[in-house]
Amino acid sequence: MQLDVFLKQVSLNHALNVLIWHAAQAGIEIAALVKQGALQGTTEKTTNTNVQGETQMHLDIRSHEVVLEQLRASGVVAAVVSEEAEEHISFETVDAPFLVCVDPLDGSSNLAINGVVGSIFSILPNTGVATQGSQAFLQPGQAQRAALYVMYGPATLLVLTLGEGTHVFTLDHENDSFVLTQQTVQIPPETSEYAINASNQRYWQPAVKRYIDECLQGAEGDRGRDFNMRWCASMVMDVHRILTRGGVFLYPRDNKQPVKAGRLRLLYEANPMSLLVAQAGGESIAGLEDVLAIQPASCHQRVPVLLGSKQEIQRLREYHQQAKE
Repeated sequence: MQLDVFLKQVSLNHALNVLIWHAAQAGIEIAALVKQGALQGTTEKTTNTNVQGETQMHLDIRSHEVVLEQLRASGVVAAVVSEEAEEHISFETVDAPFLVCVDPLDGSSNLAINGVVGSIFSILPNTGVATQGSQAFLQPGQAQRAALYVMYGPATLLVLTLGEGTHVFTLDHENDSFVLTQQTVQIPPETSEYAINASNQRYWQPAVKRYIDECLQGAEGDRGRDFNMRWCASMVMDVHRILTRGGVFLYPRDNKQPVKAGRLRLLYEANPMSLLVAQAGGESIAGLEDVLAIQPASCHQRVPVLLGSKQEIQRLREYHQQAKE
């Protein structure tokens, strides 16, 4: 079943369907650019930095442009917050029904090693960006109307939730269309696999140290089984692995840079990925608080994120609570 047919069957909101179709078209265009790699110079760094102070790749900039072109063409988007722009970007259709928060190319540093990258979209209702400006984007993740990512790997995948299940589509390159290949994904509640940047271990808080120590003790420890660690340095890839076979992805609060509460951006990384995981039966927390319940304070706000298999995330929440007591 092609994406447009699926949308007509499951969603009665024509404007939302149009928006998702245009996000998918952006993904198809970016997939073609990724495929060219160094032949198009897309793996090269620029001398520019984005609002996060990160050095931009040429493909970061081009992906941002492609996304804006498609979202503007949809006619149903009022404004966009992008990782690659300091301020929100308003379109002429300022009274359109939706706002979009986007990371045009997640994990772009992986381009240099031909690694997996992706694009992440969060779709929010337009509560009045014409009068509220950027404040209109400061909605908790629970308000999202839809969330999706496009993953550029051996196959190009689009993973989507409209708030009723999480579904996977695969790009048919012959027809330039996404085809439903897995409906209503379910994350196993338990796991023996975790993803974390272990180089930051000395900065972790006690709850995370306790959890990872137990995993490392394996079958001889309290957990009574061995664990494997995976880390791709691309949130899209790490989360997709969890949707496929279970696990947890941990980017916790740490003391490496105390001024930052976390590393991942709430509006266009943590919220959309948390909704996709929650709709697949998983959970996502920032420590004690559900990520989707956080009230944003700014458009580029960073938060810690612990998400994945439900029983593991509940254990991590308990450890944070016990460490607080």
